[in-house]
Amino acid sequence: METKAAVEGLVKWIQERVREAGARGIVVGLSGGIDSAVTAALAARACPGETLGVIMPCHSDPQDAEDARLVARHLQLPTAVVDLTPVYDALVTALGENPGQAAPRDLARANLKPRLRMATLYFFANRRNYLVAGTGNRSELTVGYFTKYGDGGVDILPLGGLVKQQVRLLAYYLDIPREIIARRPSAGLWEGQTDEGEMGLTYEELDHFLLTRQGRPEVVERVTRLSLASEHKRRLPAVPDPVLAPDPE
Repeated sequence: METKAAVEGLVKWIQERVREAGARGIVVGLSGGIDSAVTAALAARACPGETLGVIMPCHSDPQDAEDARLVARHLQLPTAVVDLTPVYDALVTALGENPGQAAPRDLARANLKPRLRMATLYFFANRRNYLVAGTGNRSELTVGYFTKYGDGGVDILPLGGLVKQQVRLLAYYLDIPREIIARRPSAGLWEGQTDEGEMGLTYEELDHFLLTRQGRPEVVERVTRLSLASEHKRRLPAVPDPVLAPDPE
């Protein structure tokens, strides 16, 4: 991959999507991770002065918000900060559960966080006539490592054609702070959660398979199984064929 050409092509692609939608700019959630940093950097180049970063802590590691602010300062990006913790707690309570008693790896509750963030991003997008740029990459999209109608609920996915190692190359080219590039990837769904631990394979293994269609049998089997199981996430909702009108009498 020629990095300079890739960046220029993605910037042009974002500009075209914004123009086609009759929009004015881009809103992107800043998590403090490499994917959101690269997405924000591309968006800022595509829509200078019309890109907003939104930081949305929700029972999060405080370092996440600090890293997100670092990215915003580095990119000179306007930001909005929305603490979703009380909103999340109120929703969990309304659902009949105790916010302080979450079971480990409770996906039903953990997935509320990215879905609240999606609703927040669309509020800012609707207010400003912006598009919501998602931060998912090809590696994650392939195995379904995203929340349906959460971080998967977006208008465009600029990194959707790049595996993780390619995103990292773009990060170096875009001069993303090194501490952001070096962060251990995590969706922050619960304390100690990591992307690779949740997927059950490393990004190196996943990227190698996606780029070469080769790998250890157990890696190939896992990627294939995860991809099939998550196919519904990558499709629009299923709709039956139209019901035929009865013949006229």
